[in-house]
Amino acid sequence: MERIEAAGFLFDMDGTLVDSTPVVEAVWTAFGQRHGVDPAALLAYAHGRQAVDTVAHFLPERSADERAELVAALVAEEVTRTDGIVEIPGAVDLMEGLIAEGAPVAVVTSAPRDLAIARLRAAGVPVPEVLVAAEDVERGKPDPQGYLRAAELLGVPIGECVVFEDAEAGLAAALASGARAVVLGAHASPTTDGLPRLDDYTGFRALLR
Repeated sequence: MERIEAAGFLFDMDGTLVDSTPVVEAVWTAFGQRHGVDPAALLAYAHGRQAVDTVAHFLPERSADERAELVAALVAEEVTRTDGIVEIPGAVDLMEGLIAEGAPVAVVTSAPRDLAIARLRAAGVPVPEVLVAAEDVERGKPDPQGYLRAAELLGVPIGECVVFEDAEAGLAAALASGARAVVLGAHASPTTDGLPRLDDYTGFRALLR
């Protein structure tokens, strides 16, 4: 796919605009080892989801307060670890072009706001005015609430928006919202069948309808 037209452009962050894989894998692997959770299973589930949902899934015996403390510690560590975080190829040019054009553009992420901004800035990706983060929704991906909220803030009907996502939870959220979805990267599942796909944004154009 070389181009797409839409009235609004919604982007996931990790794996879609920025490559934070080394940091994410290191932090979650250490967490799994500390708490007796298989790191591979932890990473597979965590991708695209809020940290609080991942911790609750694997440590259901912990109280809500205990899980909140664990998540706060995880996020505090992640915010300080930005070395090696880079853009997905072409992401900076794509976002700069859309923002310069005045196109409705938003980031919808399962990360807390401070972490999202830290990673976007570390990768040199512009932070759009509309950023829907973990604390802005009651239900994280795969629930569509974040994407619906972003479209509302942009003033664009969700059915006229396109979502760029790399993870199963995010793609499920995008499709449930009623938006069009583009798969970024290699993730494949029944959810991705028939969806347009990009390896990265090199040579790709997003056009305002």
